[in-house]
Amino acid sequence: MKETFNFLSTNKKTQIHAQKWTPKTEPKAILQIAHGMVEFIDRYDDFANYLNNHGVLVVGHDHLGHGSSVNSEAEWGYFDEGDASQILINDMRTLMMLTKKDYPNVPYFVMGHSMGSFITRLFICNFSDDIDGVVICGTGQNSKAQLSFARKLTKIMSRTKGWDYRSDMINNLAFGGMNKQFKPARTPNDWLSRDEKQVDIYQAEPRCQFKFTLNGYYHLFDICYQVQETKNLEKMRKDLPVFMISGDKDPVGNNGKNVLKVYEAFKKVGMEDVECTLYPDYRHEILNEIDNEVVYADVLRWIESHID
Repeated sequence: MKETFNFLSTNKKTQIHAQKWTPKTEPKAILQIAHGMVEFIDRYDDFANYLNNHGVLVVGHDHLGHGSSVNSEAEWGYFDEGDASQILINDMRTLMMLTKKDYPNVPYFVMGHSMGSFITRLFICNFSDDIDGVVICGTGQNSKAQLSFARKLTKIMSRTKGWDYRSDMINNLAFGGMNKQFKPARTPNDWLSRDEKQVDIYQAEPRCQFKFTLNGYYHLFDICYQVQETKNLEKMRKDLPVFMISGDKDPVGNNGKNVLKVYEAFKKVGMEDVECTLYPDYRHEILNEIDNEVVYADVLRWIESHID
C-alpha cells in the first residue's frame, strides 16, 4: 500500500512531500531511499513494490528543490539560502524518526542514489548510530581541487547573477561529458540506461527536465567535497554495513573506477563491512536498467543478510 504525507523541513518553512510503501505483512526491515538529482521519490515505485512483496517497508521523500517539495516550479533546483547540506541530511533524519516512531524495533536501512548517494554519505557521517546499514548506489568521486574550484566559480557567478540563476556553463561543467562514451547517442540522456523506454519516460517527465540553480550546484559541490574529508569519514561507526552498487558503464562513477576509490576510502578509515558490486554494462540508473531485477534481488539479499 502506498500513501503520501508531508512533514516540515528543518528549514522551518518548506513542506516536504514524502511517500511510504507498506507491505501486507509485518515488515521485516525498512529501507529509506534518498533520490537523485533532478528526479523525485515516486520514480522508485517499482523497486518499492518489489521490496514490499518481500516484506520490506519503503519510505522516501522529495528533497528540497525537487518534485513536490516546492511551492512552485520556479523552486526546482534551488535548495535553501541556509546551510543546505545540513538541512538535507536533517530532513532525512526527520523522516527516519517519524518512521521509527511507528516501527521502533524494525531494522532500518538507508539507500541513496546518485546525488542522493552523496547526501546519504554525509548522512552516515553524522547519524550512522541510528541505522542498521546503508546502500550507496550510483556514486562517484571528483577531486577535491575540482570541487573547490566549482564551488568558487558558482559563488563568484552568484554575485552578479543571483543564487537562483540557472547557468548553462555550470550545467555543462557538471553534465557535458556524461554522454560522450555512448556516441552516437539517441538522446541527451542515453547515459542513464540502456533501456530506451526508461530514458524516454525520463525525458517526457517535467519533474526531470529542469536545470539546477547556482544555489543547487554550490551545495551539491559542497556535499561532494565534505564526504571526502577524512575527519567526516572517521565519524562513521566502523561496524556499519555498507553496500556500494554501480554500473561499470556509469560515467558518474568513472565507469566504476571512482566507486572503487570510495570503497577504498571507507576501508582506509577502518570500515569493517563494506561490499561493492559493479554491474557489467549497466549505466547510471541501475534500478531502471535492462535486467534491473538482478539489482533488486541483490539489494534484498544484502538487507536480509544484515537482519539480526
